[in-house]
Amino acid sequence: MTNTLEYNIDEHLIEKEPFYMAQSNEVEIGLTAQANQLPLLLKGPTGCGKTRFMQYLAWRLKSPLITVSCHDDLSTSDLVGRYLVKASEAVWQDGPLTLALRAGGICYLDEIVEARKDTTVVIHPLTDDRRELPVEKLGKLYKAPDDFMLAVSYNPGYQSVTKDLKPSTRQRFVSLNFDYPDPELEAEIVGRESGCDPGLSRKMVKLAAMTRSLKESGLPEGASTRLIIQAVKLMQGGICAVDACRAGVIESLTDDPELLEAMDDMITSLF
Repeated sequence: MTNTLEYNIDEHLIEKEPFYMAQSNEVEIGLTAQANQLPLLLKGPTGCGKTRFMQYLAWRLKSPLITVSCHDDLSTSDLVGRYLVKASEAVWQDGPLTLALRAGGICYLDEIVEARKDTTVVIHPLTDDRRELPVEKLGKLYKAPDDFMLAVSYNPGYQSVTKDLKPSTRQRFVSLNFDYPDPELEAEIVGRESGCDPGLSRKMVKLAAMTRSLKESGLPEGASTRLIIQAVKLMQGGICAVDACRAGVIESLTDDPELLEAMDDMITSLF
C-alpha cells in the first residue's frame, strides 16, 4: 500500500500585508485573471517587483503561495511529485505544482525560461480550458479547483534562442509587463523599504538610472530597485556611501574594468 506525505499548506499563507506600490492597474488585472481562472505571465527585469507583486496578490486573495525558482535541472518530477522510500515503504510526495493545485493555492514558477523544455510542457493542460494536471506515476488526473492559479515569470532582457518561451506557451497567459518605476515612485519605494531619508533615496534612484543608461555600452542590466535598497542598508549599518554603492551595486552588475570605472565615477559624482 502506498501512502502520501501530508503537508501543512497554511505555512504558505501570507498573513502580513507585503509592501507593494502599484505602477498601473496590474493588481486589478491579477485579481480579475484569478477570478476567471486565467494563468498569469509576468515579464520584466531583475529586481523590479515581480515576486513582491505575487506575494501581494496572494495576500489579497488569502491564498497560499508556493514559489518555484526554475533552473536547468528542474524536472517534471520536481514539479509534480515523486515516490520516496521511507521505512521500506513507497511514499508519494507531492511536488509544488500538485500541492498548490490540490490546496487551491497559487503556484508561481519564477524565471520559467530557465526550466527544461520538457518540464514546462507539463503546465500546458493547466493553462487552457482543461485546467487539469495528469500525474502519470499515480495514474490520476487532477482537476484544478476554481481558486487555483498558475503564474510564471521571466526576464525578457536575457532572452536567447535557447531560452525563450514558445509562442504556444506564451499565448496561453494573461501577460503583465513590469519595469522599474518612474523616479519619484521608485524613490518612495526605496524610502519605505529601507527607512532612509528622501534625499538619500533620490540619490540612489539617480545612481540606478545612470547605470541603466549603460545598457547600450555593454552592461547587460542596470541596477535594480532591490540592489539600491541593499546598498542603503549597508550605509545604515555604518558603511560609507561610496563603499556601500561599490559593494552593494556596481560590483554586482559586472566584472568589466571599463564599466566598473565608469560606474565608480557615477558614485563619486553623487557622493
